[in-house]
Amino acid sequence: MLDHGTLESGRVDPKEAFRHRMRHSAAHVMADAVLKLFPEAKIAIGPPTQDGFYYDFDVSRPFTPEDLERIEGLMRESISGAYPFEREELDAAAARTMFADQPYKLEIIEGLEDAETLSIYRHNGFVDLCQGPHVDNTAQIAAVKLLTVAGAYWRGDEHRPMLQRIYGTAFESGDELEAHLARLEEAERRDHRTLGRQLGLYSVHDEIGPGLIVWHPNGGRVRSVVEDYWKDLHYRLGYEVVYSPHIGRAALWETSGHLDFYQESMYSSMDVDEQEYYLKPMNCPFHIAIYRSALRSYRELPLRFAELGTVYRYERSGALHGLMRVRGFTQDDAHIFCRPEQVEDEIGGVLDLTFELLRDFGFSEYSIALSTRPEKFVGEPEMWDHATASLQGALARKGLSYTVDEGGGAFYGPKIDIHITDALGRAWQCTTVQFDFNLPERFDLTYQDDQGGRQRPYMVHRAILGSMERFLGVLIEHYGGAFPLWLAPVQAVVIPIADRHHEYAAGVRDTLSAGGLRVDVDDRNERMNLKIRNAQMTKVPYMLVVGDREMEAGAVAVRQRDGEDLGAMPVADFQELLAGEKRRIKTDSHDS
Repeated sequence: MLDHGTLESGRVDPKEAFRHRMRHSAAHVMADAVLKLFPEAKIAIGPPTQDGFYYDFDVSRPFTPEDLERIEGLMRESISGAYPFEREELDAAAARTMFADQPYKLEIIEGLEDAETLSIYRHNGFVDLCQGPHVDNTAQIAAVKLLTVAGAYWRGDEHRPMLQRIYGTAFESGDELEAHLARLEEAERRDHRTLGRQLGLYSVHDEIGPGLIVWHPNGGRVRSVVEDYWKDLHYRLGYEVVYSPHIGRAALWETSGHLDFYQESMYSSMDVDEQEYYLKPMNCPFHIAIYRSALRSYRELPLRFAELGTVYRYERSGALHGLMRVRGFTQDDAHIFCRPEQVEDEIGGVLDLTFELLRDFGFSEYSIALSTRPEKFVGEPEMWDHATASLQGALARKGLSYTVDEGGGAFYGPKIDIHITDALGRAWQCTTVQFDFNLPERFDLTYQDDQGGRQRPYMVHRAILGSMERFLGVLIEHYGGAFPLWLAPVQAVVIPIADRHHEYAAGVRDTLSAGGLRVDVDDRNERMNLKIRNAQMTKVPYMLVVGDREMEAGAVAVRQRDGEDLGAMPVADFQELLAGEKRRIKTDSHDS
């Protein structure tokens, strides 16, 4: 990261630049191997990605695991041959002749007709239309592995052909590759979709619709804990929690500009009393309506309206992914209306709230990016300069480092994005702090200044978690489903050894529940060891086994989900143990 206050475009890490070229080159080597094994294949595109590369193919049948092994074997032969990558330039007509039997390449060439020259790269007899760059020769692809096959629509359009996408990865050494494969294995073990089923957190149903989440009791418990924490924190820091409807008249979305610029992501209109309505894709216009419901004075500002507001946005079916990409989700939205001289303090307050919240949820590593004015923008340049300086100033006052994305802001304002790092070192974009010079103008927002004149307020959008669905997906994977005590949907399960212990077990549950703990009883007619194993599989922090001795002593035999046996203790002592653990977690998070 850059030092705070430095406005520089990102410097390219030489190692990352080489890895990018190497993975791009590996995609070409893979396409060469596929064409050798499947001469009738039609090749599409093969870019590098953050963690590897892929190439899309149109073939007569799906690739099998055995196919991947054969392709990988041919790739290794090519790598050992140290074949050079050679660049050539040609005009569009020559390119069309060269790729006459490759329809996807021809379509790409059609889109490049205005270019004076096109470039191709050759190696080992294989040629591909490509801008590059590449490594010098195939031997520089030190360690390669093909991973999976997935379907992918050509150019992401579900109305175009479905292609076969082979994913792979490449590293500078075998050790780095093995470490990456171990991370992938751990990521698979933590996959929130698998854990969501295993822990009974949520589900998606075809009869309801793809991308629409149904929360189960355990998921509802976790979500309720997160929402209660969120509301308490916002009230403490001077926000007012508001609620808004799920639909709005077309006129609202016309004024906001959504029907002009965002309609492809909005759900079809509905007719209500001969008026056109849309499902809301955003909460902003409703918070603006609250602001406009009264004449505002400079003395009232800042006003901070926060909402856990469910919105609906169209996502292509191929992009949907568990909790991470959905069509209906709840944003932890807030909008701050303030005077220009209050902006920097307000941004600082948002940053304080953000880091307290992220810390409490177990995230201590993050990166920050500041995005500045693009070429096309609304509002006055002076307002942009002031807003950008306020973002910089707030970051500087907090001693925070950040990178700058020059021209990367939205057309309506500059922004700060915060990416958190999870237990596997993966970055997730959650928090966004975004200025908006567009909506205050469209809705003619004003306040009365100290001279009796009318001024335009600054409006700041901000979401800390991003969305409840995505953040809970990140939490599940961060903890591998083993939530800390304060977040666990079931904090303890009471396990009676025999039928005669059921009544006592229910009494223990009731006592602990009355003390504010989330406790269940497993009174199924199953062996004790099976019940313990089930509790461990569902990541319950504590198992409380009760038999004759515990019943006589008013005690519970305590086991932890990691297998540690804490022995027997009075119910009141266990209750104090959990209360102390919850206090310690909160204290540690605020001290860190």
